[in-house]
Amino acid sequence: MTESSPQETRQGRIKTLTAALATALQSGVLVNVRKMLNSLHPAEIARLLESLPARERRLAWELIEADLEGDVLSYASDEVRALLIREMDAQELVAATEGLDTDDLVDILQDLPDVVIHTVLQSMDEQDRHRVVSALSYPQDTAGGLMNTDTITVRPDVTLDVVLRYLRQRGEIPETTDSLIVVTRADQYIGLLSLATLLTRDPAFTVAEVMVRDVAGIPATLPATEVAHLFEQHDLISAPVVDVDGSLLGRITIDDVVDVIRDEAEHSVMSMAGLREEEDIFAPVIASARRRGVWLGINLATAFLASWVIGLFEATLQQIVALAVLMPIVASMGGIAGSQTITLVIRGMALGRVGVANARQLVMKELAVGALNGVLWALVVAAVATLWFHDYKIGAIIGAAMIINLVVAALTGAVLPLIIRRMGADPALAGTVILTTVTDVVGFMAFLGLATIFLL
Repeated sequence: MTESSPQETRQGRIKTLTAALATALQSGVLVNVRKMLNSLHPAEIARLLESLPARERRLAWELIEADLEGDVLSYASDEVRALLIREMDAQELVAATEGLDTDDLVDILQDLPDVVIHTVLQSMDEQDRHRVVSALSYPQDTAGGLMNTDTITVRPDVTLDVVLRYLRQRGEIPETTDSLIVVTRADQYIGLLSLATLLTRDPAFTVAEVMVRDVAGIPATLPATEVAHLFEQHDLISAPVVDVDGSLLGRITIDDVVDVIRDEAEHSVMSMAGLREEEDIFAPVIASARRRGVWLGINLATAFLASWVIGLFEATLQQIVALAVLMPIVASMGGIAGSQTITLVIRGMALGRVGVANARQLVMKELAVGALNGVLWALVVAAVATLWFHDYKIGAIIGAAMIINLVVAALTGAVLPLIIRRMGADPALAGTVILTTVTDVVGFMAFLGLATIFLL
């Protein structure tokens, strides 16, 4: 018998609990559901809440123990978190935020009413309040917005023995701590002292003698995506965050970076359909329809443009019915080829591998790929069309149109994301619509235009 993976086990527990909640709604017996619900990890509870319709979600939220609510809110998506917060009064919100890490608390505070934020800040001691206010001063998608201000710092002139005694006196260290941060008396960041070094080197050594100096502090204003790239490239578990003067502000840990990577992946997928990565699948019908309606309207406008191009060749289509049968092939092949290129380029841009320096080489390479595939599949389609309609002219025309459209699709897919990024927009959001319009219009224009010239 094969063992289930941890992921499969978690998914199974969530499915079981979802079914139990549905049964409990009908029977009114919630004791077992409450026990099962509160035995889950807060992250699993958050995923469960996101998978429940509105009524069941409210019921499940009422069953969660008060001391878990803050952690659950920190793991929930922005939209679901906002909905849950609206169900809580000010006293519950203040209680839920107690004991949270700074980075998680900052995420939640941004969704709270101003009155509650003020109450939460006033309930903290001066040091914690200063830390939270410092983190709130940076946008959420920057290193400053990601950082946790709960750090352990040491001076370079003390011995490792002193550091060890200091840690024993503290009694505990923050989670995901792999290194202590070395700073001057003015809190200027100098370097890192790994716990492995601390435990294995002679206690008589000073911190300055064994510390690592080549790990640069991350600027607080650095975008979150760039932070993720740094963690990936340097295999970091945590990293210090500094201000413009080099003073230590906090640290970023790998769990925060994993969230950034996940959000970026969801953003890329959801943006292709005009949706947000935080979209609640059980959001109210009116809200969901309004969001998607805008995107559908944009696509409708581009569809009318393609239809208008087809209408210009109405007389040609009436005389040669075969063109109407073959026409979708040209647009479809161009759309697929363009999508392959634009997906590759957008991913390269997201990973920092595509920029102004290598843009020209990339465009030339994609043009060559488009031309090669265009010739190859043009020969195939031309042969099929000739055998199908017994007319080599139709075969030659659709082959030529396909070459034109695949080359244009490759060019558009390579250049369009660069142009959109230069304009300050999101290539993943706007690129697909524009690309589809270009490949449809060029495909129809090339195919029907060539047919009009050579067949009539």
